[in-house]
Formats: sequence, structure tokens, C-alpha cells
Amino acid sequence: MIDSPRSGYTLPVFACAAAIAALRWLKHPQSYTSVAVDLLDSSGIVNVPIEQISGLNQTTALAITRSDPGDNLDLTRNTPVWAMVSRLPNSHVERIVLQGGEGIGRLEQGAGAAAIYAYAKRLILENLEPWLLPDDRIQVTLILPEGRALAKRTSNEAFGVVEGLSLLGTSGIAQPLSAPGQLEEFRSLLQVKAQQFDALVFCIGENGLDLASKLGLDPQRLVKTANWLGPLLVEAGLQGVRSLLLFGYHGKLIKLAGGIFHTHHYVADGRQEILTAHGVKVGLPTGQAQELLAQETTEAGLNFLRRLDEVMGQSWASQVYGSIAAAIDDRAQRYIYAHSEKNVRVGTILFDRRRNIVVTSKIAAELLESGLRM
Repeated sequence: MIDSPRSGYTLPVFACAAAIAALRWLKHPQSYTSVAVDLLDSSGIVNVPIEQISGLNQTTALAITRSDPGDNLDLTRNTPVWAMVSRLPNSHVERIVLQGGEGIGRLEQGAGAAAIYAYAKRLILENLEPWLLPDDRIQVTLILPEGRALAKRTSNEAFGVVEGLSLLGTSGIAQPLSAPGQLEEFRSLLQVKAQQFDALVFCIGENGLDLASKLGLDPQRLVKTANWLGPLLVEAGLQGVRSLLLFGYHGKLIKLAGGIFHTHHYVADGRQEILTAHGVKVGLPTGQAQELLAQETTEAGLNFLRRLDEVMGQSWASQVYGSIAAAIDDRAQRYIYAHSEKNVRVGTILFDRRRNIVVTSKIAAELLESGLRM
């Protein structure tokens, strides 16, 4: 019997807890080993440990907690989360001024605003408000000391977040999507869908799920896979699914072209090598292939190919990604057959950081015409 994976909390919860502790220190200077955080939306109140707390001067306090995402393969595990709370003049218009400090990402669009999303803002504001007197005005600065370094190991930049991590999420609970026990829940959901449809769409991540709906794909056929692509591809075959459309960010799905069927970066990578190998396959000159391999991310690699096309009047980007999409189709089909002895048609659609479609494989185009759209 598989133990249920342990859920944890999202980064906004720890940022909120640190802010509560710092504000309480300003009100009543004393040590707090934990604070209560209301997760909102009927999710309950939880106690979050506080690691350290101190007044910096008469008007500013700093508190530190440490991220615990539960049984997730999450790179933020144990990362320190700081909140610095400072008193503002009572004439200040806003009661709570929230800003991102070191390690909190910035949005490339939106004048570099801190990547603190709606739920995180609401969580912090609604938890701090009860501690304020009518004339109180405070500034809350959130800091992730390791955020800038950790962000280099994520696809944040692919979605317009630079210089750090984002505080995102729609709830305070970190569901263990990447924990082994969660796979059984994913299988159960897939089995329900397979009883209704013989053609499904696998969406890799929230961006894929959201974009697929906006492009008119039948929402009833959408299946979120997280990083469990290999086991879920096989399960689809075993459940009698006849065709699958893989829909996701190119920097994630490209791994399948290299035979990597668990897409979490803790398990395996090789994205730049796969991208460059397909460049060589379609005839990219040696010098340009070397430059392609030197790009820091697959998004940077895609943009390099696009710039090369503009200069050389070629179509390297479409050739390379056409080769990658075809390889994903082929590898996925063979993977399913090897583990289930079932033939499933697999097509691939890849999109870029701006959520523009990069490539639609030949099989994917045929699947779209066969009824996957609304």
C-alpha cells in the first residue's frame, strides 16, 4: 500500500508567516516560535514555525522562516524566507505597502513589478490587517536570499520572471504533484477520462492547461500530467486511449525527444544537448551548432535560431523544432508500445515563453482536425 504523500505549504504562506512575526515583534518585542496563518477560502488556519526574529531598530523588525513544500520534488525546500516590516508615517495613504526585495523575481512586462501574484498579496494583506491599529501604516519587504540562484534552475525566465522566484499559486496548500504517491491519483483521473473519450490532450503544467482552453481544445479532454509523463502515457495505452495530443512548453517537452519521460529537472535534463542534436540533424553548420549548445536555456536557443533565420534568410527554427516534435511523437508512441503493447497515435504541440505556438507536428494537426476542438 502506497502512503499518501504529505502536503506542505506554498511560498506565499511562509512569506506571510514571516511578515506576521515581524509585525508582532514591532507591536510586542518577544520571541515567537510559530505564528498562525489564515489560508483563506475556507482552507483553515495553520501554524507556521518561525526560525528567527529580531528588531533592527525602533521602527523595523525582521523575521525568518523556512519553506516546507511537503513531499514535493521542490527546489525551494528549506530555503529561508525573510520578511522585513517597517513603520511608515501615519499620513501615508496605503495602510500596507508590499514590495519585493532580493530574490523576489521581477516581471519583464509591467515595469519590472515584483512577481507577487494575487493570492500571495491577498493572503498577506488579509492576515496583517487585523494586527494594525487605525492609524498604523507599514511597509512589508519580502526577501528570498537564495531566490536569484534558485531561479536559474527553473523556467521562470521562460514566462517573463527574472532575477528571482515568484510568489504564485492559488492556494496555500502545496499539493504533492511530484511525489510518488500522487501518481495513483493522476492515474485515477486519467482512467475516468479514458472511459469517456478515446482521444485526450495531455497538458504539461498550468500554462499548458490554460492555453489549451483558450485555443478552443475541448476542456473535458484535457488531462494535467505534471512531470509524470511516462507512466501516464503507458496508462493511457492500457486504458484503451487511441490518440493523445501532448501540449506544453517546449523547454519541458523537449526532454521526450531525448527519451526522458519524467520531466522534473531533479530526475534528468539534457535539453540543450537535445536541441543541438536536432540542429545538427537538420544540417545546422558546425559553428552555429556550437553557439546553439552554448545558449543558457532552450528559450534562448529558440531565439538564437530565430535571429539566425533573420540574418541568413533560412528556416532553422522551424526545421529544428519540426524535427524535435516528430521525435517526441515517435518516442512517445514507441514508449507506450514497449510498456503496454498498445498502439497509440501521439501528436505534439509546443509553445514558447510568450505562449505562442512554436510547432505543431503532422500528427498533432491531424488530431486537431479529428475533433479535439470544441
